[in-house]
Amino acid sequence: MSDEKDLDLEKEAIEEIKEPEIINEDYKEQYLHALADYQNLVRQTQKEKEEFFRYALADFLGDLLPVYDNLKISVANLTAEEEKSPWVVGVKHVLKQFKDILEARGVEEIKTVGEAFDHATMEALEGEGEVVEKEVKAGYKLHGKVIAPAKVIVKK
Repeated sequence: MSDEKDLDLEKEAIEEIKEPEIINEDYKEQYLHALADYQNLVRQTQKEKEEFFRYALADFLGDLLPVYDNLKISVANLTAEEEKSPWVVGVKHVLKQFKDILEARGVEEIKTVGEAFDHATMEALEGEGEVVEKEVKAGYKLHGKVIAPAKVIVKK
């Protein structure tokens, strides 16, 4: 009889030892889930922060790009004689600097004339068709995202 009692006591002792192990496994599993959630949150926050800084210029560029466009228009239709003017040469130099700075910040002009009409990057003001005939207003992308669609005239 005492052997049976000893066996029962041993079984109870083993069960008591197993029970904390099960609890510890539960805590360990909960800890690992919480750690994974935290790491995902850190990654997501970092990604959102990078996105914010990457596209924070978009609002400022919305104010600045019309000035750039007007400078381009001011030298677009000059005669050969006017092209030689020191004033025009200076404005063209400023335009090149302006373009270089924009490109360094991730701004690119959307190519239009002669290209296939693209609904995602262009807005047709006139005509119906598939090929861009004339650009009325330049469009721009910031790091591949359209911030100002090009306004164009299309032809068949």
